[in-house]
Amino acid sequence: MYIYKAGVVGAGTMGSEIAQVISYAGIPVVLRDVNQELVDKGITKIRSIYQKRVDKGKMDASQLESKLSLVTGTTTLDAFGDVDIVVEAVPEKMDLKKKIFQEIESHVSENTIFATNTSALSVSELGAATKRSGKVIGMHFFFPAHIMKLVEVIPGLATSTETIDDVMGFTESLRKIPVRVNECAGFLVNRLLMPYLNEAAYCLQEGAATIQEIDQAMVSFGLPMGPFTLVDNLGLDVCFDVVKVLLDSYGNRMEPATIWLKLYEAKRFGRKTGAGFYEYGGSNDGALGKIISDLQKTSNIKKTKFSSERLIYPMMNEAALCVEEHVATESDIDMSMVAGIGFPQDKEGILHYADQIGLDQVLQTLEKLYREFGSRFWPAPRLRRMVGAQFLGKKTGRGFFEYST
Repeated sequence: MYIYKAGVVGAGTMGSEIAQVISYAGIPVVLRDVNQELVDKGITKIRSIYQKRVDKGKMDASQLESKLSLVTGTTTLDAFGDVDIVVEAVPEKMDLKKKIFQEIESHVSENTIFATNTSALSVSELGAATKRSGKVIGMHFFFPAHIMKLVEVIPGLATSTETIDDVMGFTESLRKIPVRVNECAGFLVNRLLMPYLNEAAYCLQEGAATIQEIDQAMVSFGLPMGPFTLVDNLGLDVCFDVVKVLLDSYGNRMEPATIWLKLYEAKRFGRKTGAGFYEYGGSNDGALGKIISDLQKTSNIKKTKFSSERLIYPMMNEAALCVEEHVATESDIDMSMVAGIGFPQDKEGILHYADQIGLDQVLQTLEKLYREFGSRFWPAPRLRRMVGAQFLGKKTGRGFFEYST
């Protein structure tokens, strides 16, 4: 089915950016929120994205107006009668998402696809709340949606093959890169990303290194920004919600560092609240330092050793588990890491990087980190099997990928 018209529910940052992406592809889109002020704010956001293109000479003012004319703002569902797909982009609350899809159902055709932009919640559970579970699918854009190329396409247990194919094609028509991900908590990129962010938080609260030292180390590794800068940009509240979903599904290895909760309770959500891991606006009341000091007194753990491996290897290990569970192919995992979080292109992705190091060395390092820091570093069974089979990576011609020797 070709998508001739789309609807987006939620005119916040992600919703408005998704609507902009759709309009930029030349597809009419209806942007809906609960009141006109929020709708207007979303359309202003869309205009600002196009204006930046005008300022850079990438389009002229008439093209801006032409693209913007494809966007219709609304506070009702009446304009959704002829949309072929609805993309839901509201806060990460399952009950809210269910309610929205149930409300929309009577306003759209029976062929309309329901796509959720959830970053971690169950697509299958959301689909079960509707009368069209075969038409419900995850379509996870990455922030900022108008820039990031990757879109995870996540079928639920009941999602039809036709719906999958339609959404994969629709994503490509938006000039994005679709990656099919078999449903699991956190899907693919967030499932790999959160252990990295979590380990950075452990390093900080244990006094292994400062925020600046950790961020700089990961930028030197080749990532576009450090973990704390990333969390402050994404919103610590958003990350905290994902951490809880992962903990519920995967247990001890996703046990969050206590500092997450302390910052959450202090409402230090990042840039949007003026303080997160960093302070914004020039003020510095020393609150973070006190939080860290109190945590070290309570836990009696301080001055542990920092290394970039502490942050990178949990991602590597989780990627091996995703291969084991058929969440995505090895190639899609690596491409998603490069396109989704900016993993260094010269390392070709997390699994190629493991092959470059040597899987025997990866296993040895994980075992060492496990002895030092506990169950979150327990090596994936697949790694042990591959090492036992002498599938060690580039040096033996076969690891997660095959190499000519």
